[in-house]
Amino acid sequence: MPAPLSQTHSPRSEGVLFTAFEPSGDDHAASAVAELRKRRPDLAVYAWGGPKMEAAGAVLIGRTGEKAVMGLPGPSKIAEHFAIQRTIRRWLLQRLATVHVPVDSPAANFPICKLTREAGMTILHLVAPQMWAWGAWRVKKLRKLTDKVLCLLPFEEDWFKQRGIAARFIGHPLFDDPLDVDTLRLLSERARAFEPPEGIGPTPSLRLALMPGSRPGELRASFPRLLDAFNRLLKDFPSIAGVIAATNADVARDLRDRARTLGGWPVRLGMAVGETDAAIRWCDFALVVSGTVTLQIARQAKPMATFYCPNPWTYHLIARWLVETDHYTLPNLIAGKRIVPELIPYMRRDGEDLALEVLKYMRRTGYADDQRSELSRLRKRFEGTHAAGAAAEEILLALDASSAHAGLGPVALAALR
Repeated sequence: MPAPLSQTHSPRSEGVLFTAFEPSGDDHAASAVAELRKRRPDLAVYAWGGPKMEAAGAVLIGRTGEKAVMGLPGPSKIAEHFAIQRTIRRWLLQRLATVHVPVDSPAANFPICKLTREAGMTILHLVAPQMWAWGAWRVKKLRKLTDKVLCLLPFEEDWFKQRGIAARFIGHPLFDDPLDVDTLRLLSERARAFEPPEGIGPTPSLRLALMPGSRPGELRASFPRLLDAFNRLLKDFPSIAGVIAATNADVARDLRDRARTLGGWPVRLGMAVGETDAAIRWCDFALVVSGTVTLQIARQAKPMATFYCPNPWTYHLIARWLVETDHYTLPNLIAGKRIVPELIPYMRRDGEDLALEVLKYMRRTGYADDQRSELSRLRKRFEGTHAAGAAAEEILLALDASSAHAGLGPVALAALR
């Protein structure tokens, strides 16, 4: 019989536990960890997470996020999460932390929140669960399993508050560091590496960034379509040039291997490895798998078209009936209107419709200027925010409150919440 986590014979040590299960969660948590370490170097920070959290100063107890999945997880992923829950339960008995910061991934984090709630810990969600998009019925569960939600998108704070959940819009880490003149100059210098080598055709008339995502499922679905779109455009416009933005070296190797089975790698297509911002700076237009990267593009106010290729069976049987928003991609969700073309769901097996979006950019008067103007307005929604600093502030406030209530039992703690 497992020992009860609500035992109170000894107080918990002051510390913070982060749990993140995807690379994006590792990114978001890392900036908060770094800020905590800067403000409180003596503070114990633990994590089930990835390499960026570890590099930021967290004690990595377990490594997660290396094989993130979208949609319904398979049996092996479910078994992995059960194993993580058992390990975390044993770890919680050591009473090393008072505040739990679950990062995104509600399906993986909610069972852990149940354990940390049972242990009397304060829970601050970093990255709001996207209940405004689908699964609003989960609000009741979240209300029981959080003390506050730290929101990255401007509209989320009011959405959660209207449903009785404490929330704060803290900004988005992508906008924490402004794109100043020196940063843009550095990005421009790096971007020169993406130009086609001398002798490989004319000077580019259009610079196109192709962004296939990072998860294995995304790459399988998006890359063949992006490659087909580029080859179609190259056939009609030999002076265009492109760059594929690969998030890391493993993704780059995977894409090279895939290209060999799809007719080879075009000579006018380069590769940017871990240089997404530089690729954005270089390009005139981006074709991008819908996700956080759309905000990176918006940060530089570059025109784009977004798409996403869901599993057809999952989409038709489940997703199309659950999604409750009028828009899918982040710039449109934040703006509350369609400012960026979104081809979602993208069900074509080729890249014809993606190529057509590039042709619209090339041929429609005002098309690019209208997008740039709307994206600049969107960018202003994040002015004056600093996500990492605000997250650290909320975590330290929760730690102070936990210290003040250290002698209280679980019943008294529940009454305070």
